[in-house]
Amino acid sequence: MNQPVASHPTRYWHALPDGRVQCDVCPRFCKLHEGQRGLCFVRARQGGQIVLTTYGRSSGFCIDPIEKKPLNHFLPGTPVLSFGTAGCNLTCKFCQNWDISKARDLDRIQDVASPEAIADAAVRSGCRSVAFTYNDPVIFLEYATDVAQACRERGLKTVAVSAGYIAPQPRAEFFRHMDAANIDLKGFSERFYKDLCSGKLAAVLETLDYLKHETKVWFEITTLLIPGENDSRGEIEAESAWLINHLGPDVPLHFTAFHPDWKMMDRPPTPPETLRMARQIARSVGHRYVYTGNIHDPDGQSTLCHGCGALLIGRDWYDITEWHLSPDGRCVACGTPCHGVFEAAAGRWGARRLPLKLSTAKLHSALCSQHSA
Repeated sequence: MNQPVASHPTRYWHALPDGRVQCDVCPRFCKLHEGQRGLCFVRARQGGQIVLTTYGRSSGFCIDPIEKKPLNHFLPGTPVLSFGTAGCNLTCKFCQNWDISKARDLDRIQDVASPEAIADAAVRSGCRSVAFTYNDPVIFLEYATDVAQACRERGLKTVAVSAGYIAPQPRAEFFRHMDAANIDLKGFSERFYKDLCSGKLAAVLETLDYLKHETKVWFEITTLLIPGENDSRGEIEAESAWLINHLGPDVPLHFTAFHPDWKMMDRPPTPPETLRMARQIARSVGHRYVYTGNIHDPDGQSTLCHGCGALLIGRDWYDITEWHLSPDGRCVACGTPCHGVFEAAAGRWGARRLPLKLSTAKLHSALCSQHSA
């Protein structure tokens, strides 16, 4: 196995007149003295520059269904090799991966892998893509883009699961290497972002606009609805209207259920009725593909034709139960195209999750090939 890189040089920073160095990756623009770390904890000042302290190190690898990202319109039914590192550039009090994103002990991320090793493991395991997930890949941009380049050389797609909290210049480089993304639009008020995430909504909306109008990245959007915080009819209507006006009707939306976690253990889980209300609101203003998540709701998780209303892709949790798309991605009943990245048939990976050690990836290769054939 490769040895971890203690400090990898980064590109997005500049020196300030007062002797500090500013990190320019995200809108926080952390200004650091020697030895200090940014809020993300993994970008630090060493030797007068900003370095990435988690390059080549992961909190773990797992083969997931692509629908778990969630991506419903990108290679449905196929397996994706998922991994993250540690840290985050937001401070969401409701974080549901807090043990990774809030980690301050880098010794816990002992899975070590070069970009080439990750791409090789994905190929051997029968995966069609590699996902940067569990914590936000924006903060390990250099590692993620190197992995993405290695994947592209092996014919693999790459997926970013991100909050979209990134500055304009690094944003262009980061998404140039991505084939698909799920952007976590956490709420639709500056109050929500300030009080619960220590961030700014406007920066995330800029990323969504950029993805739609400046790239060819296939992307979908997820909003976790939290009782009493971002689940009012008015806020859902405002979000749905902004998205339809700025991005059009074909970007899939996922409204997912909150469960008590991290610093919001006092809140109840999201009622299924709230998710169904959000789906109805979004569809009423023109969104064609709206899904519910984290609850059992086959109707709310299946894809319908926006032309004739026929069922195109049936889903039960992460299992694909029906497939009624033509080889060129059209409704077999009426011929209306379904927007997304599809193949002639759905993959057959199902709902399984397989934790993976890169050193033992060959042990999973036969199993993965058998089920994805």
